[in-house]
Amino acid sequence: MTTNRPRNQPKKGDLIKVEPIKTINAINKIKKTLEGHPRNFCLFVMGINTNLRASDLLRITAGHVRHLQPGDSFELKEKKTKKTRRITVNNAVVSAIQQLLASRGYDDKESLLLGRKGPLTVPSVNRLVKGWCKDANLKGNYGSHTLRKTFGFMQRTKFNVDIPTLMVMFNHSSQKQTLDYLCIQEDEIKDAYMNEL
Repeated sequence: MTTNRPRNQPKKGDLIKVEPIKTINAINKIKKTLEGHPRNFCLFVMGINTNLRASDLLRITAGHVRHLQPGDSFELKEKKTKKTRRITVNNAVVSAIQQLLASRGYDDKESLLLGRKGPLTVPSVNRLVKGWCKDANLKGNYGSHTLRKTFGFMQRTKFNVDIPTLMVMFNHSSQKQTLDYLCIQEDEIKDAYMNEL
């Protein structure tokens, strides 16, 4: 039986699991390649410094973020949950936003992350992230959710943010769900077996 589905396209209902970027070196490598591309740099930096889904990153307008300073927050209604989220921005995010806003004139109601024919779409973010990770020679499966997962993975492994806090940030119902989502549990279990007594 022949289908029109591309070879690497999963069947309907299949679980697709993308990975976080797990090293600062890889993150810096991607940042370096995106310098000179303000939109892509801003998308990447905002994605790995917030736990917003790609669909919510794409809802951010210039007016949401134009006057933000590090430590400021803005509110955004999540597409998936319909809940209003307060997002606090750090220095890296503010810097990337200001660089993007300076690259062209933006109306306050205009989408911050524009493509050639209007706002970016989630599939286009998916393709961008896959390309960035491939260019950085990362092995594994990456996509738009990689940005959000990278935020959580780094909060846990680099900054030692506890699982209950991450659970709340990701709106998960259990610690196991958060560990599985961030691809941490397998690594932590393996590391525990490697501890010598």
